Amino acid sequence: MGFFKKFLAVFHDDWCSECQNVMEEKSRKLYMLPMMVGHYVSHQDAEYYKENLIPVNRKADIPTGTYACGIVTYRCPECLHQAVKVSVFLPVRDQEKYEEVLYFDKGEMDDFVR
Repeated sequence: MGFFKKFLAVFHDDWCSECQNVMEEKSRKLYMLPMMVGHYVSHQDAEYYKENLIPVNRKADIPTGTYACGIVTYRCPECLHQAVKVSVFLPVRDQEKYEEVLYFDKGEMDDFVR
């Protein structure tokens, strides 16, 4: 059963990678990225996001053709492990066209989300 839960945790962004329990959502925030349509470049490094994210209150505040980023922080109620999900998308006509979703669960984004 332990292997099966660990395997399933890979497919659930809200399952703890340490103990495989369901994590609680702590916060959800919206940001703008300094990238325009046609100029998207993938970044795997947490430092890029910490240096370039611009907080916004709502999608309507993001200029047309500019990429956005949703950040969700999770915390495991069992082992207290934390994880951050970074979803990069382009807002298009009330929809979100996702480019990539990154997970940082080794503390890379902890200082940013506090």
